[in-house]
Amino acid sequence: MSLERFRAIAPDIKENELMSRHTSFKIGGPADMYASVTDEAQLKELILEAKRTGTPYLIIGNGSNMLVSDKGIRGLVIQIAINYVEINGMIVRAGAGTLMSRIAAEAARAELTGFETFSGIPGTLGGGIFMNAGAYGGELKNVIRSVRYMDENGDVFDIRGQDCEFGYRTSVFSKGARYIISAEIELEKGNESDIRAAMADYNKRRSDKQPLAFPSAGSVFKRPEGYFAGALIEAAGLKGYRIGGAEVSELHAGFIVNRGGATASDVLALVEYIKKTVMDKSGVMLEPEIRLIGEK
Repeated sequence: MSLERFRAIAPDIKENELMSRHTSFKIGGPADMYASVTDEAQLKELILEAKRTGTPYLIIGNGSNMLVSDKGIRGLVIQIAINYVEINGMIVRAGAGTLMSRIAAEAARAELTGFETFSGIPGTLGGGIFMNAGAYGGELKNVIRSVRYMDENGDVFDIRGQDCEFGYRTSVFSKGARYIISAEIELEKGNESDIRAAMADYNKRRSDKQPLAFPSAGSVFKRPEGYFAGALIEAAGLKGYRIGGAEVSELHAGFIVNRGGATASDVLALVEYIKKTVMDKSGVMLEPEIRLIGEK
């Protein structure tokens, strides 16, 4: 694994970069190498160089739905930072590294409705498509017209939204080896003041009910069929339960927050304790929604 060979492609590549600087949890050990890419050509060259040298690599977005291990990540981490928004009629085209909050704001300015529910999700479009992000009854699958992606050979393809195999917190991209570059979003004409009022309402609901004051990775568990994970955890008496610096949020039991100095080991231990306690109390097995990444 030659840092210099990768640096020839991405001059700003970092060595032994703490992933705690790049995750919303503010947790994670060092990545051997960390590169942020802003165009397709650079992404292709890094992937091909990783393949040529047998270097393991991981593609990430804004780090908002992941828990990186305390030992970090071996090989190369590539953050896709392709960031732009273009609007043509009712079609919004945006780079995978564009924050969904920015897309929502640009859509509102263009009087396009349909993206309001995603305005407060602290992730990128690529990460949102990867897991078919959703909020307040909306899911990205409802507005994605097409997705442009790169495979592990550096070849680029376009796929229709209806062919992305979107499901609850999953897509064809979450199965691996397809790296989102950009997407087209199809919206409808609306009234800017109504759109902004809806965004403000969603964001107020989020700030009232979610522990935004502390680092977290959003909802920790998927919604079990017929239940709400947060309600099950609260009913099990776990609000405020803490292991190390990781705590079940007192505001919303579906969140684990970093109260300061939390490690990935703290979070994982708390996840397992929650799963066991909820299973013992209600007979429901919770399944994590956050991605667990890195060296065990």
